[in-house]
Amino acid sequence: MTLTAAVDAAVLDHSGLLYHDRQEYLHFTAAFVRSALATGDAVLVAVPGPNLALLRDALADVSAQVRFTDMAVAGRNPGRIIPGLLLSFSTEHAARRITVVSESVWPGRCPVEYPACAMHEALINPVFRMRNAAMLCPYDAANLNADRLHDAWRTHPAMTERGDRRPSPRYGDPFLTAAAVNLPLPPVPSTAASLSYAGMSSLTRVRRFVTARATDGGLGDVAIDDLVIAVNELVDNTIEHTDGGGRVSIWTEPGRLICQVSDSGVLTDPLAGRIPPPGDAEGGRGLLLAHQLCDLVRIHTAAEGTSVRLHANLP
Repeated sequence: MTLTAAVDAAVLDHSGLLYHDRQEYLHFTAAFVRSALATGDAVLVAVPGPNLALLRDALADVSAQVRFTDMAVAGRNPGRIIPGLLLSFSTEHAARRITVVSESVWPGRCPVEYPACAMHEALINPVFRMRNAAMLCPYDAANLNADRLHDAWRTHPAMTERGDRRPSPRYGDPFLTAAAVNLPLPPVPSTAASLSYAGMSSLTRVRRFVTARATDGGLGDVAIDDLVIAVNELVDNTIEHTDGGGRVSIWTEPGRLICQVSDSGVLTDPLAGRIPPPGDAEGGRGLLLAHQLCDLVRIHTAAEGTSVRLHANLP
């Protein structure tokens, strides 16, 4: 059996593929791409490096018609995939149907990244619901744990396993699924450096604090600039949209520097930071910018407030 997407100009076809070995992976993903090319779709293949090499070889005869992207690079922050990769590709090919092979979850993903991956997969559905698109998301069923595979069934309306494509019995409201993976963040360590802020006059202090602590933590100059911009945007949002101030905390863990911005506000829009605002809109870009500039963004929002945790990989 080969795998093709259902063609409907007004409905997203977002399906998962559970594969058990390399042969199965190549058979279904390559057939999916070739079928899309035959109908004139614009095709994007975004999978992690080793699988990307396999698919390049398998599709060598049509590679000029396919855009290949290493998901381990373009999607190292899962929150960047929708705005920076999928929506960008869709906008670029607005007059055509797009077909995407998107592998955002793989065995090498760090566990701290995974909740952001599950959130990403759930939110694809409302973002692309009325777009002319087909997306196939492969999952390594032989090496991913049961929780990851369970979430694949929850976040994809259809699933294919061993050639059998069927509606997922576990798929539900994507916003409820996103809420279920809105998990509390681990506590800020007692060794973290922290700074409280309130009012626009605090922005300069916050920028200096982040610069100094990120320098002490060993972050490179470009990454420090990116982090300072991201934190500045989040703090500015706090000051504008909440009555009280907030708190910035910074610490290091093996291989990464982490900065958390916490305030008393509640993030009510799960798509915040996933969809670029209109070009003439004022504001609304803080989380979007943070996703673009940081290696990982984790968010937890609850009645008592919101925390945004920014991760920057150390050299």
